[in-house]
Formats: sequence, C-alpha cells, structure tokens
Amino acid sequence: MSIQDIRAVPVTGPAMEVPMMPTAVQAGFPSPALDFVHESINLQEHLVYDPPATFIARVSGDSMVGAGISHGDQLLIHKGTRPRDGDVVIAVLDGQFTVKRLRLTGTGVRLEAANPEYPDIEVPELSELSIWGVAYMCLHGLR
Repeated sequence: MSIQDIRAVPVTGPAMEVPMMPTAVQAGFPSPALDFVHESINLQEHLVYDPPATFIARVSGDSMVGAGISHGDQLLIHKGTRPRDGDVVIAVLDGQFTVKRLRLTGTGVRLEAANPEYPDIEVPELSELSIWGVAYMCLHGLR
C-alpha cells in the first residue's frame, strides 16, 4: 500500500460548520424520525487537533484492509506524534512511501501489512527508514 498524494490541511478561511442531528441515530431498531436540526459542529475542530503538523494522504493499494484502510481512503496524519509499537504509520523506506503498522521488536523494526496477501517488511539494518508521520484517522467513504 502506498501513498498517492500528501497535502497540508488548509488552516485559513472560514470554519466548516456542518449541521448535526440533536440525537444519536439508532443502528438497531428505528427511532421516530427527527425533521429538524438545531446545532452544528466545526469539522476542523473535530478532525484536526494541530493544523500545522497535520496532513492528508490518499492511499493506494489494499495491503491495510484488515486495519480498515482501503484503496482511495484518505488518512489524517500527524507529523509531531512520536511513533509507538502498533501505530499505523507513513514510513519512508529506501525513498519509498508506504502505509503499514509499525512493530518494534527485540531484533529490529518490522512494517506489518494488514492483509494476509502481503508480506510484512523486516527492515534490514542498512536500510534507510524514517517515520514520516502517524495516521490517526481514516476517512473512508461508503461505496
């Protein structure tokens, strides 16, 4: 799985206010319909907690489907978060961007796929690896 495009989150311009239903929507038995909306939320406040260090990347490929990340999804990435074992990261391995789960082992670093059709990457000792950022949210459309 690779990254098609990375871009900064714009921090200028008006806040994006989106109407919000006043109650939760039932996922079990239906509840009476509500035909009014009486508040709104600012999506940037809910999705972006540190604008200068937050980026959006479009994903290409399906090696992370087991983690809920599909081809064409967009990941919100924070560049200031210290990567920890188990984080989904944007890694740059020998000059190539990839999205994988970071595993820190007693013998080194492994970039783990979340699809059994793809092998994990045991990072060789002489490889150039940097963690570009930590993904903290996936924007996944309903298709």
